[in-house]
Amino acid sequence: MITFQNLAISNPLYNAMEDLGFKNPTPIQERAFPIIRSGKNVIGISQTGTGKTLAFSLPILQDLKYSTQDTPRVLILVPTRELAVQIADQIELYAKYMTVRVLKIYGGTNINSQKKAILSGCDIIVGTPGRLYDLIAHGTLKLKSVSKLVIDEVDVMLDLGFRFQLNNIFELLPSKRQNIMFSATMTKEIKALIQDFFIAPEEISIAISGTPLDNIKQYTYSVKNFYTKVNLLSHLLQDKEEFSKVLIFIDGKRNADRVFEKLEAEFGDELGIIHSNKSQNFRLNTIERFDNDKIRILLSTDIMARGLDLEKISHVICFDVPEYPENYIHRIGRTGRAEHVGKSILLCAEYETEARLMIEKLMDKSIDEIEFPEGVEISKQLTPAERPVDYVYKNQNRNTKGAESGAAFHEKKDKNKKTNQGGSYRRELAAKYKKPKTRGGKKKK
Repeated sequence: MITFQNLAISNPLYNAMEDLGFKNPTPIQERAFPIIRSGKNVIGISQTGTGKTLAFSLPILQDLKYSTQDTPRVLILVPTRELAVQIADQIELYAKYMTVRVLKIYGGTNINSQKKAILSGCDIIVGTPGRLYDLIAHGTLKLKSVSKLVIDEVDVMLDLGFRFQLNNIFELLPSKRQNIMFSATMTKEIKALIQDFFIAPEEISIAISGTPLDNIKQYTYSVKNFYTKVNLLSHLLQDKEEFSKVLIFIDGKRNADRVFEKLEAEFGDELGIIHSNKSQNFRLNTIERFDNDKIRILLSTDIMARGLDLEKISHVICFDVPEYPENYIHRIGRTGRAEHVGKSILLCAEYETEARLMIEKLMDKSIDEIEFPEGVEISKQLTPAERPVDYVYKNQNRNTKGAESGAAFHEKKDKNKKTNQGGSYRRELAAKYKKPKTRGGKKKK
């Protein structure tokens, strides 16, 4: 089995790998290392949890020489703020014994402090397209020295509508550069992006999205409705030994808040929540507390489904079945990482059965169903989306059958038979002067 020593990495990098306990590179890391070092454009298609961050960071750091220049030489684009923070922190760990200046740039924080940091000089910038584009437009961030561009989780970036910012950033980058792109899926939008900006890229495909991770045991419950799912969650989470560190994915901010309100009284300080309505500091602090085992249960929207590498999550629970089957793979990929065995639980209502079958079709694997526990209450409370429509509005005045209309049921009163004649003064003038037969004509005598 190949080791990091076999890759002939520099001593500072090898020592950092030793400190982190990394012995053997993953398949994507092993294959990407020599190709990225060769300077070719690279497209890496690899499933979540396979070590993509180190796959592009290691060869970049290997060839990054010490420099005192102010403008960045490496630009790494990511879709979310949380991912920007994580990747920047990881690169700093990899470059522990090197002199490398890493800067993270994202929205939701003071842009003036970021301007000062950029002007102080950096080697690697990790950031989200929106804030980076703002800083470029302000003239603070100069891209003239960028020789390597990395786009991580590009499929998510395009889903979030960053194509406009990406196009503008590409136009401002030096034409002579290396493009490195990593994604879990290959879509039409990604192919179009490759065709527009990548010259003769080499593709590395390790595990396509949809291949179930072997070290994740998957289970599902058939559940009646939303609030019965909440009751089931409460029942399962009582077992603190089994459910020692749980990440729960919920569709939508409003539903996430509903679940939090129901569970907060019971689990209190053990419970946390993040979604896009929460402030940046709140989200980062909550993730840090969860990662450091200060809270046991974390509720999240799909904001955490991609890229984030958190330690030893025992269970990922999908509170609802995601609309797109690929999102299920990304969700459960938060557990079972770094060769640890993880478990995933899918809560599926009857109206979500079709979506669950699509997931099983994508994975070419059925999810084992567990019998619903007897002690869990079947709730009769429904969310607005689950309530039946009791009254369908119908315009009673609309003649939909084309029937012939009859006469009114009574005669109009005399006062209602009057018509607007334009006022008595106007009528008197009209009677006196008459209307000319031609425009501008005079009355004939």
